[in-house]
This record gives sequence, structure tokens and C-alpha cells, in this order.
Amino acid sequence: MSKLAGKPRFIFITGGVVSSLGKGLAASSLAALLQARGFKVRLRKLDPYLNVDPGTMNPNQHGEVFVTEDGAETDLDLGHYERFTGVDAKRSDNITAGRIYSTLLSKERKGDYLGHTVQVIPHVTDLIKEFILSETATEDFVLCEIGGTVGDIEGLPFFEAIRQIGYKMGRSKVLYMHLTLVPYIAAAKELKTKPTQHSVKELRSIGIQPDILLCRAEREIPLSERRKVALFCNLPEESVFQALDARSIYQVPLHYSEQKLDVRVLEHFGMDTPEAPDLQKWHDIVNRFEQPAGEVTVAIVGKYTGMGDAYKSLNEALDHAGIAHNVRVNQRWMDAKDFETLDMHKKFKGVDAILVPGGFGERGVLGKIAAINYARENKIPYFGICFGMQIAVLEFARNVLGIKEANSTEFGEFKGKDKRGPVIGLMTEWKKGDVSYKRSSGDDLGGTMRLGSYPCQLVPGSLVAKIYGKKSIHERHRHRYEMNIAYARELEKVGLQVSGVSPSGKLPEIVELPAHPWFVGVQFHPELKSRPFAPHPLFSSFIEAAIGQSKRKEEVL
Repeated sequence: MSKLAGKPRFIFITGGVVSSLGKGLAASSLAALLQARGFKVRLRKLDPYLNVDPGTMNPNQHGEVFVTEDGAETDLDLGHYERFTGVDAKRSDNITAGRIYSTLLSKERKGDYLGHTVQVIPHVTDLIKEFILSETATEDFVLCEIGGTVGDIEGLPFFEAIRQIGYKMGRSKVLYMHLTLVPYIAAAKELKTKPTQHSVKELRSIGIQPDILLCRAEREIPLSERRKVALFCNLPEESVFQALDARSIYQVPLHYSEQKLDVRVLEHFGMDTPEAPDLQKWHDIVNRFEQPAGEVTVAIVGKYTGMGDAYKSLNEALDHAGIAHNVRVNQRWMDAKDFETLDMHKKFKGVDAILVPGGFGERGVLGKIAAINYARENKIPYFGICFGMQIAVLEFARNVLGIKEANSTEFGEFKGKDKRGPVIGLMTEWKKGDVSYKRSSGDDLGGTMRLGSYPCQLVPGSLVAKIYGKKSIHERHRHRYEMNIAYARELEKVGLQVSGVSPSGKLPEIVELPAHPWFVGVQFHPELKSRPFAPHPLFSSFIEAAIGQSKRKEEVL
């Protein structure tokens, strides 16, 4: 039951000095602390870039695309929101400047603004405010993170919009929290507060006085320096907090709780602050993460290995499974291109399991096929996700079934003579509930995706049916191409079982090798639904198999 039903308080999280300071983690951590006190929270992200959504952006540049249950392609911070609070994000929880302007221009062309000059103020800012305030009547707290940093030209309409909300609602309903950098200059052996002072000055110049400052630093900020920041930024000392480096992201809520950040927030809103919330589950997670009983090594053969955030949810899902089994999961990232020439035994020395994640395009495909072949023939636990499932099917079709031309139309036009068509191809029609969808290769890239949560029927007695303990599941998708069901029976005759299908029976969702210790490929993205307190069952089973593989190697030695 909501404590403040119908009376949402808004907390706006902004950043300054540089990007990537951790606004998403700060917002998620504060939301978790408020949630632990019994409040109902909702988190939103406002991104100033002009893309309509991040769906067509390169993961090496922007990081992973997080997909919600209702099929929205969103910023990766929404993954943090879900993992820290357990609350599923929605399509309406992420907006970009591109979508705002697209909506605005569509309305203008339809004549909604006839007689008016369409301007940033009030038309753009009104649309931003409409987004922020929508669907919030039952929330206690709505936390809105503004992407980028104060001073970015594309972010100005968003800052103006949240300024107007604060002016309209009053400070009893709105709190501004600003995250800045306090760098350490090694040569001078000093922490420098000047960048924070200038960042707050920039924020105040557009009409926003922060109520709370989070000072990001790699080492402890002395009280004298915090007092200096408070004085120059026109804040009480108790409103300046340290955001120090942590060994694990799951320590961050505990660090903020120790400093009583949530207490200060509630005081700002004139609310009582009873006894501290029960954060034992966070302590348990951190203890298991820092003091594991063992370790396993998982090789991840991908193509976006140059950007740490490109597979953010995957990283976390592996850690969640490791925490559940009280082991440290060492993630050995490998570029798929390297596998086209190097010796496999040497490359996979010390590896307990192999995973091929999602991706797009032909680059690195041969390397992934080689890695999957090695896992299959050497009985090493293998997990293929989305593209990783499709490549596993191609590897099996080529090397076991003998279809040397087996390929995906993602890599070129199908030129084979088999009347069944390509092994992996663009499915042109499917259903979600009572709604039918159609697509063609000529559609916009975003329009050819199967996105969001879809049902899957599990084959009784299969490994995945045992793992889930269910007959049917719902998982999140993000892909264009599908395995051709016409090849299923032939593949099953030689050992590759289709163990999960769509309710229509037309779309293969899961394949597995019953004769293998653990070999599973899924068309969906299970990592998107993993939580630190509820690891995804597939990842949990995969890491359990990796532990078994590690023990077998020790017995041999």
C-alpha cells in the first residue's frame, strides 16, 4: 500500500563536469533506500540526444540497449533501475529529445498548433513536462534522471522543463540532486572542488538551485572540503554527500545509507524518518560477492568487447548467478575475430564454460562458429543468447547435419536450392496475443524487430523445462531473424532438440543438446530479467554447470 498515494514527490537527478559519473546508479540506489522504507518508487530517464531511441546506436559507443517488458528499446540505466528495485520499467519511462521533436513535428503537421509559432518554450518544454508527469498518480516518489551534463546545448530544454515543474509545484514536492566530480590531482596531492563549484554555478544560471550534492571522488573527501563545497554552492553541510568508488555496484545503496542520504531526502519533503530500513539483503549480496567460496571462468565470445557497458545486463546476470552459488564468476572477454586463426585449446585454457551473446552483422561469425564447435565437441557448458543461438544452429547444421551452405539471410540473400529456405531468416509474420505483426526486409531497422516479452512453450522432460520448473514462460526479445522451424525435425534426428517454441509452434525459441552436459541456445535475452536477489534460472543453471566442469578438471589433474 502506497504511503503517499496520489501525492507523488519528484526527485530530479542531474550531472555535471563530465559524463559517466554514475547518475543511474545514484538514482537506483536512492530509489532502493526509499523502497526499503516502504515507499512506492518509479524511475525515469530523459535523454537529450536526437535519436528517437537507442535501438540503432552502436553498443561500442552508447552501451547496451535495454528492452522493457512492453517492447521499448531504452537506455541501459533502466536496467539498473529494474535490478535495484525489482520494478519493471515501461515504455513510458524513457524519452529522448528525438522522440520529443518527432512528436512535436507530427502535431505541427496535423495542425495542432495552427496560428502559433512553434517554439522550444513552451511547446517542447510542455511535451517534456507531460512525459515527466504522466502515469504518476499512485507513486510516492518519481525519480527522473537527466542524461548528459549541465551545460550541454541539447539538454537545455530538459533543464528548463524541470525548472518549471519545481516553480509550479513548489519545493515541498520537488528536489534537485546534482552529481559532480571532485578530481584528485596527483601532482598537487589535492582534491579539487572548483569543478563542482562551476557546475553548480552553471545549474543556478538556468534557475535551478540543487538541494543535494553528490560528490563523486576516488578517495575520501575531508570534512573541510565538503564544508567548502557547501559554502560556495549555497547548501547546508548535511546536504553534501560523498559518492566514492565502490568495489561492487551493490555496495552503493549501503554507502548512501551510512551517510543518511534517504533521511536527508525525507527531511527535505518535511516527512518523518523512523528507524532505519532493513538492508540486510544488500549486506548479504555484498558479502557473498566479496567472499566467495570458489570461482569459475566463463569465456564470452562477442563482437562489442571494446566497451564495458555493451553487455551490461549480461555482466550483471553472470554475477547474480555467481552470488547465488557463492562463487566468483571471472568473465574472460574474447573478440570473435581472434578465433578464426588461433589454436582453440590454447585460447580456452582454464575456461569452465563458453557463452556467445547477442549481436548483429556478419563480422566475427566464423570465430563464433569455431568457438561453439569447440564447446560442443569438448563437452564444455555452452550458452547461446539470441545471435548465439542462431550461430549454434548454423554450426550444427553445417558440421553435423551436413548442410554446408547453411546460413542466415542477415549475411546475404539466400541462394540455396532447398525449398524450405534459409536455416536462419527474416520471419515475415507472427502474433503476440491477438495482435498480428508483419515485416519485410525493406522496413525501417526499428520496424523489423521482435521486441519485448513473448510467451514460450517448453517441451516436457527437456533440460530447460527442468530448469524453469514450468510448462510455459515469458521472456524479452530483441532480434530480426529467426530459426526456420522447417529444419527442426531434421536437426532433432541428429541430436539438436528444439525444446521451446512460440504458442503457434512456428517460432523456435530454445534449442539444446540432450547428449551434452549443458548446451542451450535461446532466442530471447534472459539477462534482461535477472536480479541480484532473483538470479535468472538459466544463468543459475549455467554457472552450476560451469562449477561442475571446474570440478571435473580438478579430478583429472
